[in-house]
Amino acid sequence: MSSKAAPVLSRKSLAWLVLLLAALAAVYGWWAIGRPVNLPDAPTSRIACVSYAPFRNAGESPLDAAAFVSAERVDADLRALSRRFDCVRTYSQGQGLGAVPQIARRYGMKVLLGIWLGHDPKANAEQIRLGIAAARAYPDVVRAVIVGNEVLLRGELSSAQLAADLAQVRAAVPEPVTYADVWEFWLRHPELANSVDYLTIHILPYWEDQPVPPEQAVQHVAAVYAKVQQAFPGKRVMIGETGWPSAGRPRQGASASVVDEARYLRDFLRYAAETGLPYNVIEAFDQPWKRALEGTVGGYWGIFDAQARPKFAMTGPVVEMTRWWLGWLAAALGGIVFVLAGAWRRRRGWREPLALGLAGVASGAAIAWQFRQMWFACRNPWEWTVSLAACLLAVFTALRLARWIAGWLAGAPRPGGPGGWRTLWLFALAYYGLLLVFDGRYRDFPLGLFALPCVGHALVAWLSDARTTRPALEQCFLAACLPLLGVTVVIQEAGLNPTAWSWLALNLLLAWPVWHAWRVSVGLQAQQA
Repeated sequence: MSSKAAPVLSRKSLAWLVLLLAALAAVYGWWAIGRPVNLPDAPTSRIACVSYAPFRNAGESPLDAAAFVSAERVDADLRALSRRFDCVRTYSQGQGLGAVPQIARRYGMKVLLGIWLGHDPKANAEQIRLGIAAARAYPDVVRAVIVGNEVLLRGELSSAQLAADLAQVRAAVPEPVTYADVWEFWLRHPELANSVDYLTIHILPYWEDQPVPPEQAVQHVAAVYAKVQQAFPGKRVMIGETGWPSAGRPRQGASASVVDEARYLRDFLRYAAETGLPYNVIEAFDQPWKRALEGTVGGYWGIFDAQARPKFAMTGPVVEMTRWWLGWLAAALGGIVFVLAGAWRRRRGWREPLALGLAGVASGAAIAWQFRQMWFACRNPWEWTVSLAACLLAVFTALRLARWIAGWLAGAPRPGGPGGWRTLWLFALAYYGLLLVFDGRYRDFPLGLFALPCVGHALVAWLSDARTTRPALEQCFLAACLPLLGVTVVIQEAGLNPTAWSWLALNLLLAWPVWHAWRVSVGLQAQQA
């Protein structure tokens, strides 16, 4: 065997290994999210109190001033919630929520009555009027009145303005009066403690400035609760919001999944039962409208989904995705499509269809993974259209590159394959990388979408030994930016986010073909000189 043939055989072996591992990894990934995960049981499936908002249907949002929920809808919701919850927390007195106390009485539930405050004084005055009237009308139902929710966090009122509103409500209602905000803002505004009967704090480990992994989240809640108690001795403290999201981007070591939501809630309920602390869980139902404010993750904090179906039980194993086999179906379909796409050209033995099949399995599973992310993230027809168009382009790119790779492995590489719209994908990856760096708090990582062109281009560059021209200046610039952007994302995630490391890997894979082509072209010019 000649010395020239040895590297070719080595590259062929590596190419087959990459295709096989990509297909196996794709199949395993879908299988893994369908496996039951054993978690400690909660002490009970009944929960003391839960945040309730009825805006869960498509197009519904409390941000729409004209939105209104009928008493019939509220009745159906509270009837269902009364089977598992003793109390509901509301946030506003408008848009049909004024019916909650009367209906809650019907089902033996208590209410933490919310008065929404913002920057509009007239709207605030109307909310206070309605809240006072409801608290007076239903003293046997209203457990407490919460005047304002995170208004200091949003910067819409000063502590002095908030104190005046609290004093007005406190003088007018018989129930305890409180204010709810993220726990840090109580520490920043201790002067408000004298304006409330007790403190209501929000502890959301996922949203902390230093996100807490779900396995350590309850310990964090206990530490924060003790810290607030120490800062306000003699004052009662209630956890007004705590919970975990079931979908969305990971934040450092805090991942969002059904399993993690179940883990956190079970652990927290056990801790609450042992300590007897007062609490409220956020939230009863998923709220898709929140995706406009907080990204994908904002819409998936519910114990029930938007169709009022429970996401998990409080005892026994938990499954992330019950219909995981759909990923295998997509992988099989991808393999068939890729093989058929190469069937119209003359094949050389079994190598070409096998390579196309493996590439198709990996591509089909990856696009299905991206589609699953889109299912949670896309809010309107425009987002669906853009996302589906990007997926189709990724599939066509992967198919084009796979045909070249399969031909090369069969001994007959096809012309034109290594191009694969590389400049377009370099630009798209760099653009999204900039968004992640400068505005990434609520953005997902589209790994399934970019895996196809990134892996495909890297493998083609490894196999290609053609005399190549120097890449365009634009490609060189983008290829230089990609690693910097990827590394920045990893640093922002404190190196704790495996998804961020995967994102960096895709950046390196797409940048490497440009570096490789530039190095080869420079070497050829040196030889010619």
